[in-house]
Amino acid sequence: MRNISSYDLVVVGTGFASSFFLYKLHKENKLPKKVLVLERGQIISNGHKRNEIREGKRNSGINYRESNQSIVNKNPDKPWIFDPNFGGSSNCWTGCTPRFMPNDFQLKTKYGRGLDWPLTYDELEPYYGEAENVMAISGPEATPFPKSTKYPLKPHALTTFDTLLAKRYNELYISQPTARASEKIGNRNPCCSSSVCDLCPVEAKFTIGNGLKYLYDLESVELQTGAEVRSLQVEGGNVKGVEYRLKGKDYVVTSDLVVLGANAIFNANILLNSGDSNPFVGKGLTEQFGLYGYFYLSGLENVGGSSIITANGYMLYDTNERSNYGACLIESHNGPYVRGEVGKWRQIAKYKFIFEDIPDDKNRVLINTDNPYKPIVHFEGPSKYVLDAKENLSKNVDQVFSGLPIEKYVLDTHFQKTEYHICSSTRMSDNEKNGVVQKNLFHHGYNNLIVLGSSVFPAISPSNPTLTLSALSLMAADKL
Repeated sequence: MRNISSYDLVVVGTGFASSFFLYKLHKENKLPKKVLVLERGQIISNGHKRNEIREGKRNSGINYRESNQSIVNKNPDKPWIFDPNFGGSSNCWTGCTPRFMPNDFQLKTKYGRGLDWPLTYDELEPYYGEAENVMAISGPEATPFPKSTKYPLKPHALTTFDTLLAKRYNELYISQPTARASEKIGNRNPCCSSSVCDLCPVEAKFTIGNGLKYLYDLESVELQTGAEVRSLQVEGGNVKGVEYRLKGKDYVVTSDLVVLGANAIFNANILLNSGDSNPFVGKGLTEQFGLYGYFYLSGLENVGGSSIITANGYMLYDTNERSNYGACLIESHNGPYVRGEVGKWRQIAKYKFIFEDIPDDKNRVLINTDNPYKPIVHFEGPSKYVLDAKENLSKNVDQVFSGLPIEKYVLDTHFQKTEYHICSSTRMSDNEKNGVVQKNLFHHGYNNLIVLGSSVFPAISPSNPTLTLSALSLMAADKL
């Protein structure tokens, strides 16, 4: 190993977790004088060159749609999708930003299932508002979750069928809070609803490239791309160095503070390669499970809507049935689809039903002794908690959509293979007997190591994780 230099702060990754942490440090004038950021991928776009993005995704060393080539996946029927380039999954996300519900943080206490978080919704609430402001979220005034701030941008328009549900369910059926702009703001244009959100041809959605790239151009920040982090050098209760590979050569840098901001697979892999003795490292890997439903309408043209996903429905989310099976978030999809009957082309509505699961320790990240840079992922499948939710969906759909102009509906029989969310491999807990990191996201075993991202989620909820993990990064930096 070659010792390059010493830093005040070393950050692994450039996605939401790392970038929002750096944003908060910079905003509060707490950013150290010498910061190194290690990014395994490359900068493939400056946020404006759409052709460059397309070529980058086609020609980058690890294409995000083929992200499983960077891991050993023991269950190829369950892909784990991510973009290991600058900006992380902000390059390929759709931009959905609902908050978690208050009871998501108290799943064990309220419903006797899974685990509680060691923090509450109220503790995280101000950081939710700050993250929404940074991303310039489009959202409604009334929401099913408590909110002390208004969304920066107006809500996206609902479709005609959405309007019926919104009238019936009020704040339980809302225009989806989203990082897809509803109106022009800065260098971002309004969403075009063309259903190619991974490329976003009009630069509507927030990305690290168009929102926080300036952080990596600061004089105090050194960004090293193409750097694959293998492990941490640990001595006693402190991390002394970070080991990584760059262009075939191995390096180590020392730092006063180290922050892991990779995804839930690679955060766990780095800790495992470092000899972390915490028994929960790598365990509980999970994500949500979703399936589609198609509703054939009776005499109603389902038109309008100003974004790819127009609404979120909470009617099956935080109910008493959550003690029996997983909560469900409903998404109203507004992509380019039609009904295959003459004269009824637009008399159809498409919904996605997204279920939470309970992290299970048998689903985990394992050490790869043959190649420490390529973690082994073992995933046996969803739990009975989510399978029971699926079994009860038809009954619940009948109840939720009753009395509306619907001829019939058809539900998919199988879950989608992935929701593009990777969670819960370094879970947060009150003490090291129950998890890996503290509520302030410092590692239980190391005094100068912070772990960020959705890997710290003790429970996942059916909501998209990005806003919550970004808020957690803001909180961690604020408490530093």
